[in-house]
Amino acid sequence: MSLAEAAQAVVAQFEYTDDDVNRGVKEFLRQMDEGLSKDGTSLSQIPTYVTAVPNGTEKGLYMAVDLGGTNFRVCSVKLNGDSTFNITSAKVPVPKELMIAETAEELFAFLALQIKAFLEKHHGDHFEQHIRRRMTMSAPNGFRDENVFRMGFTFSFPVQQMGINKGTLIRWTKGFDIPDAIGKDVCALLQTEIDKLHLPVRVAALVNDTVGTLMAHSYGAPESSGASLGAIFGTGTNGAYLEKLSNIKKTLVGEYDTSTGDMVVNTEWGSFDNQLNVLPVTPWDVALDQQSVNPGLQMYEKRVSGMFLGEILRLAVIDLMKNPDISFFRDDNSGTNDLRSTTDIAETSPIYKAWAVDSTILSIAAGDHTPGLVLLRKGLDDSLQIHAAAYEDARAFQAIAGAIGQRAARLAAVAIAAVVIQTGKLANPDEMIDVGVDGSLVEHYPYFRTMIQEALSKVEGIGSEGAKRIRIGLAEDGSGVGAALIALVAAGMEKHAKNAAAKAAAAVAAASEVSEKVTPAE
Repeated sequence: MSLAEAAQAVVAQFEYTDDDVNRGVKEFLRQMDEGLSKDGTSLSQIPTYVTAVPNGTEKGLYMAVDLGGTNFRVCSVKLNGDSTFNITSAKVPVPKELMIAETAEELFAFLALQIKAFLEKHHGDHFEQHIRRRMTMSAPNGFRDENVFRMGFTFSFPVQQMGINKGTLIRWTKGFDIPDAIGKDVCALLQTEIDKLHLPVRVAALVNDTVGTLMAHSYGAPESSGASLGAIFGTGTNGAYLEKLSNIKKTLVGEYDTSTGDMVVNTEWGSFDNQLNVLPVTPWDVALDQQSVNPGLQMYEKRVSGMFLGEILRLAVIDLMKNPDISFFRDDNSGTNDLRSTTDIAETSPIYKAWAVDSTILSIAAGDHTPGLVLLRKGLDDSLQIHAAAYEDARAFQAIAGAIGQRAARLAAVAIAAVVIQTGKLANPDEMIDVGVDGSLVEHYPYFRTMIQEALSKVEGIGSEGAKRIRIGLAEDGSGVGAALIALVAAGMEKHAKNAAAKAAAAVAAASEVSEKVTPAE
């Protein structure tokens, strides 16, 4: 067997056909419905308590903060009301000692201080003239809100959400370990420290980055009533979409606005089909899962996201290199190499180390159309320390990498197609369906979105005409702009609740007055 034939045998194992796509879509829809009905399912379908998406006409100045790992980001976003915005931001590292502090107060006090410093630097007039609450004679209780910034809080750790600005920490990840914070409302923890500094800021919304992507693209989507789906295809993958409240059958704990009839749902689709009912399985998928930190979980993510594609490629390439019947990245296959005389792989090459191959090499392979694959061969040299790879070697490597990338894109199409079908927006033939995406794969992997679109056209119920109406666009800054937009939505919900309460109080007062005027019949 030649190297080309051996490589094609590997490529064939990553084939994901049109029939496979359609089976995947049907199973995804089934698991979506299951997740809307009960907890403990593969697709968690987490209600976010966000009950509306923007349409681009919103105006105002809002804040956003993002604690997603070792850095803390603070932003202010001015929404201009015409789908455009201006953003100011600052980022500071979180001291390592605060990541493992004795108390939650120590960490959240640090975060509040960064908000104060940001306000002093970028909104000095506002900061000096106003405090969060100030005395006034116009309010019965002696206080009223005075130019309070509503703020969205992107908190990228597992939480149990109980309202648009309420969520208890389930566990820490990413190197944080503060047991004192477990089970506490993270929004309340931050608000307490903000109030101690008398800052004119209210934590209005707890934000998931995928929901932020949906909101950001809804605001910027051209000629649209809002995006139907926000999705991340990067290091990890996830999606959030606007669902009808009537379809959410499981119990919703906490308060939320029912006036729109909708709620954004965080699918947590990285765990789609952990049972492997329909997901493809190759020997390299099995090996990757077994050596991962969470075997048997996040099975969809392990086939789609950038964190895993490089490792799948590495495992497949290593197996091919071990084949004694073919010459692959070895001296006897490099006699015509125009870079060096012999192929050499450094002992420290990432190809020999688990999880060391970055998905960037897949992007290089997919984008190289040069004669002789010069760019890929240089990438193999620079990134993997595979020196002087022969053209035949690079071509085999490119074929395998391309098959892995194409499978990931077609699997991405499964999730997008299922959500689009679930929303029911395909019923209106004149309506464009906007999908906001973010992440390194959709930004940097050549033709990834094109491959998604091609797969969408093969889905039953969508077809080529329906696929033309699905507009996949990059969302800009979900953790900043998106979080600010959720704060805007939260402010609207707050106003609606106050108006409803005022009307109810007025109705009770009117009823009481009428009751007092009625004279009992003699």
